[in-house]
Amino acid sequence: MMAAMSDWNFMSVMILVGLFALWKLEFAATLLDLKAFPSAVPKILSGLMDEEKLDRARDYLKANARVGIIQSTVSLAVLLVFWSLGGFGWLDLLARSLSPTPVVAGLIFLTLLLLGQSLISLPFSIYDTFVTEQRFGFNRATPATFVMDRLKGLVLAAVIGLPLMAAVLWIFGNVPHAWLWAWAVVTAFQLILTYFAPSVIMPLFNKFTPMPDGELKQQIEALGERCGFPLTGVFVVDGSKRSSKANAFFTGLGKQKKIALFDTLIEKSSPQELLGVLAHEIGHFRCGHIKQRLAVGIVQMAVIFYLLGLATDPHGAFARLLFDAFGVKQISPHVGLVLFSILLGPVSKLLGAFANAWSRQHEFEADAYAAHVTGEGAALGEALKKMTADHLSHPSPSALRVWLDYSHPPLMQRLEALLKA
Repeated sequence: MMAAMSDWNFMSVMILVGLFALWKLEFAATLLDLKAFPSAVPKILSGLMDEEKLDRARDYLKANARVGIIQSTVSLAVLLVFWSLGGFGWLDLLARSLSPTPVVAGLIFLTLLLLGQSLISLPFSIYDTFVTEQRFGFNRATPATFVMDRLKGLVLAAVIGLPLMAAVLWIFGNVPHAWLWAWAVVTAFQLILTYFAPSVIMPLFNKFTPMPDGELKQQIEALGERCGFPLTGVFVVDGSKRSSKANAFFTGLGKQKKIALFDTLIEKSSPQELLGVLAHEIGHFRCGHIKQRLAVGIVQMAVIFYLLGLATDPHGAFARLLFDAFGVKQISPHVGLVLFSILLGPVSKLLGAFANAWSRQHEFEADAYAAHVTGEGAALGEALKKMTADHLSHPSPSALRVWLDYSHPPLMQRLEALLKA
């Protein structure tokens, strides 16, 4: 099964260079992030973070960086070994031997590949939860909760993912202009899922309890009314069931908007800080960020499906080149989907960096909206500082790490912008 180096084509070399370049870029960003960590508590965090807590934050960053480097190295090594041994072609033949039906064979291929990937990542997930997060006082999940979350995820993947994937594979194997129809089906499915997820899927993992009547709820409802936000419910999420970290978000499409507050956020924040955080979330709605991101996501999905169509065209030169690069003889939608995702990986990372820059601009706009609607940005600023200190977050990450991965601006930049809002 070993694919000789002489059998590799230009596509093979291009993909290999891209994978190694991405790995080195991530490694460099990690090292620069460690170097950028401050040696003394920033003045802006004084009172919330002392030297001992700063040292813990530095240790937390180092622990996550160490595991991240090991995980990315293992993942790349497994992919390269599987590739060089002709694993994709072998798995395709195995799947076809188990079923003569193309769609069923495709589902077997994808399921086995995803299960293998999950098994590789499982030890790192266990270590992250029960070693790193436990060591720094964040983890509150029990082994039973951890196992149940994984089992629920697998069941959802089977119940929701398999039918959708079967539809996509059938379309690519039987319908003219398949990429267009597959894109339409997946887009419609995502919109439906977004609508029903808050009431059907999210409660499978967390308990959403209506906030009891009281002054805080009245203030939240008054804020929603003042902002023209179609609020239909305020809920408390039992985030403390898994972690001590705090969060807040709103869900729903159209006029069915619901605000969800983690119980840990309510516990650690003053009412004014909570209102500042919620005003920020409402700001995304009022500034049109949700619609913008949804529209761009739909267009981006169309481009991806168009390229996927080229990667799975049995008569296309691009598909033949791609399949030859991985040593797979028969062009098929299910194998093409996987090979195309590998090819797209490094490109997606770079495109994601530009998407993150756009997202950071949206965060600044939502912060400014919150400062305007609440009359000042101090409360939101205090909430952001508390979350940074409590989560042991990097107070001043490196520019490269921010560019690659941060969908939210670093704390210092957000606080500076709030002072000018």
